[in-house]
Amino acid sequence: MSIRHLDHLLAPASVAVIGASQRPASVGATVWRNLHGNGFKGRSYAVNPEHSEFDGVPVYPRVAALPEVPELAIVCTPPASVPGLIAELAEAGTRAAVVLTAGLDKAQRQAMLDAAKPHVLRILGPNCIGMLVPHLGLNASFAHIGALPGELAFVTQSGALMTAMLDWAHSRRIGFSHLVSLGEHADVDFGDMLDYLGSDAKTRAILLYIESIEAPRKFMSAARAAARNKPVIVVKSGRSAQGQRAAASHTGALAGSDIVYDAAIARAGMLRVDTMQQLFLAAETLARFRANRGEKLVILTNGGGAGVMAADCAAHTGVELAELSADTLARLDAQMPANWSRGNPVDIIGDAPAARYVQALEAINADPEAGAVLFVHAPTAIVPSADIARALVPLASQSPPRVLGCWLGGDSVEEARRLFREAGIAGFETPEEAVRAFAMLVTYRRNQAQLIEAAPARPEQAREPDLKAVRALVQQVLGSGRDMLDEVEAKAVLDAYGIPVVATTRVEADPAAAAEAAMAIGFPVAIKILSPDISHKSDVGGVVLGLAGAAQVRAAAADMLERVRAQRPAARIAGFTVQAMVDRKSGAQELIVGASIDRVFGPVILFGQGGTAVEVLADRAVALPPLNEPLARALVARTRVARLLHGFRDTPPADEAALHRVLMAVSQLLADIPQIAELDINPLIVDAKGAVALDARIRVSMAAPAGALNFAIRPYPAQLVQTLDWHGRRLTLRPIRPEDEAQHLEFLQHLDPEDVRLRVFYSRRSIERSELARLTQIDYAREMAFVATAPGPGGVEQTLGVVRAVADPDNVEAEFGIIVRSEIKGEGLGELLMTQIIDYLRQHGTQRLVATVLNENTRMLQLARDLGFREEAHKHEPGTRWVELDLAAMAAGPV
Repeated sequence: MSIRHLDHLLAPASVAVIGASQRPASVGATVWRNLHGNGFKGRSYAVNPEHSEFDGVPVYPRVAALPEVPELAIVCTPPASVPGLIAELAEAGTRAAVVLTAGLDKAQRQAMLDAAKPHVLRILGPNCIGMLVPHLGLNASFAHIGALPGELAFVTQSGALMTAMLDWAHSRRIGFSHLVSLGEHADVDFGDMLDYLGSDAKTRAILLYIESIEAPRKFMSAARAAARNKPVIVVKSGRSAQGQRAAASHTGALAGSDIVYDAAIARAGMLRVDTMQQLFLAAETLARFRANRGEKLVILTNGGGAGVMAADCAAHTGVELAELSADTLARLDAQMPANWSRGNPVDIIGDAPAARYVQALEAINADPEAGAVLFVHAPTAIVPSADIARALVPLASQSPPRVLGCWLGGDSVEEARRLFREAGIAGFETPEEAVRAFAMLVTYRRNQAQLIEAAPARPEQAREPDLKAVRALVQQVLGSGRDMLDEVEAKAVLDAYGIPVVATTRVEADPAAAAEAAMAIGFPVAIKILSPDISHKSDVGGVVLGLAGAAQVRAAAADMLERVRAQRPAARIAGFTVQAMVDRKSGAQELIVGASIDRVFGPVILFGQGGTAVEVLADRAVALPPLNEPLARALVARTRVARLLHGFRDTPPADEAALHRVLMAVSQLLADIPQIAELDINPLIVDAKGAVALDARIRVSMAAPAGALNFAIRPYPAQLVQTLDWHGRRLTLRPIRPEDEAQHLEFLQHLDPEDVRLRVFYSRRSIERSELARLTQIDYAREMAFVATAPGPGGVEQTLGVVRAVADPDNVEAEFGIIVRSEIKGEGLGELLMTQIIDYLRQHGTQRLVATVLNENTRMLQLARDLGFREEAHKHEPGTRWVELDLAAMAAGPV
């Protein structure tokens, strides 16, 4: 994980300010005042060769004169001095620095990094405001005010936004566990901070302000790991469409960088919001209401207007209002006044006493289909709001949470708000704010569902793709100097990957030849211009449909040639394509499926409403590959056209499974063929009969921008699955999968407590749900866990053993752990698993494999010796041995 020495940065015992000063309005003076005057619990030192003391505090002339090596250094000196200072600090043993200095040129920046790297000195910045860790009293920044302690962490690329955040939060008494300004993030970046904060006990939610991502796979790995543990909420600037590059395909034009950020944030299980206010709104909602699983909402109110406002906002945000059951309506009818609303919103009338609120909430809570409850109250003179709050708190605070509170008004409802807040009930100022918060929760939960999917690069299909033929075709096209496949070639690629295509014939630019081909195909037919210089054929009149006879084909082809030559005189005309018209009824939907290469996140897949007006309609969604069926289904569901696919009136539902197969095939194509640069299937016709591609275009590139190695999320490595005979049993060795969770729990529950203690140094066999998920939902880019499985009683697969290794960010060192089912110890499974992980790490360039082993774990120590590990007493953990295997010295070989 990428957190090496971040504890020195974020929880230092000692801090030195290099360039500390007392010159008014200087960075050095502000930093020294913030550090020294805010109750920092550690030791602080000032370094400045021109002073001997600041207000009675000694000042040291240089780093070497300090009474101890500081764990953290804050550098406030001119750019030219920074590389030398970092080198001096690193040699002395400092392992973290905050470089506030701005204006480092490229050479100075690189020299700074080169000085830090051999000693793994972590650098925050340069050109940043710094950081604050309020619970330590640590203010390593030149911010104008401090921060209150709390449980929110805020990480930002904008220093100005951090100071604005401090102002905004201070006025609202909002506290933080950490505030970090990344600046130019030359070293410490979002990925590092997510890794650290994701497992930080003092942080319950992480807030990010992102302008750009430079290490997408690292970011996605860290984000997915953090989002499994706690809410991660993102404001990403730059939603405008400016800067979208010209592209040869609709997909290239549509898949702009911002929509891809949306897809990446969703796939990582995070939540994207638009404003800083929404950032805190989402944090509050997720902290107090995340355990709620409802996607529908019931509005309970004492005011019709407030209920209507909430219902209007629900319609606008896509929140579905629950339909109350007949039993619930009958129960409410028996308890409410005759003029209650008899529906949702549930308006129990303004004169309601406290008991009526309780009765109404009890009735709604008893309806399992009612979903969440938004309680909206307007104060009246009939009964004090605080009395109503006291009556409702026992019901409203039950777990899992079901009630969102909205007390309208000011001073008269302040005590009611306090009672709800102290009971842990999520509270909001307005009905609209509450509904928007609930909509965020629904989106967040859907994103979390995507988080647990580990899709293979090669999903199971009815037939294997003809990979050899596609590779040969792509090489032929590139070898001829072209980068665009013609329509016939593009359809051949799709057909090789099991995507149904309409039969298409290529002919010369001769109307008579087109007519002859049409007669061979059978009428009606469509003809299209074939030119390497014309991507969007309909733009130049290069498509004619529904031709019913040879004479019509000849005339249409002749007119097409004339039109195209007039509009695009420089275009090379290769001929025509002739294809049969697809006989689909009016219920068929024209869709687009495509792929392009995002400059940040690499290969992306697009889906939406197709046809010639695809850019105008702008009904599309983007996903990061790889895709499996649940991810393909989620991609489709994010579009408006998805509702039409479900069927309506006399139109039957479309074959959505066929559509999902197309999306998964495109995902596999991107994984298998690195030369794919853009792909369009438009239109893809989908109806109750299935899916068929009417037109396709593919652009390829010698730069090989696709391929599974360029995916922002590493696919499930299905190629590592193997089966073998072991002691008369059919054994499978494979990487662990998210869906192994129940099977892994069964494995852990059947281990002997002593075996667990020897493996993880404690004897507990029970495990938290979040911890279990962390073991099975791994990121294959930074961690590997092989399980050995075999059929158990009744043929159900059982896990017999697991070996796991987690590498550091530089892939220098990986720490391993191994455990085998207790009843089969001594049968050689441990050695088999260890050999598997060693071979895997060797192949992936890891240099060392290490572990800490209890002295009494003699079986593991002997296995390590047998496998060539070096062994010594652990320097820092009494009662343990340190074992290390030099993988770099071993000859690399295949897994």
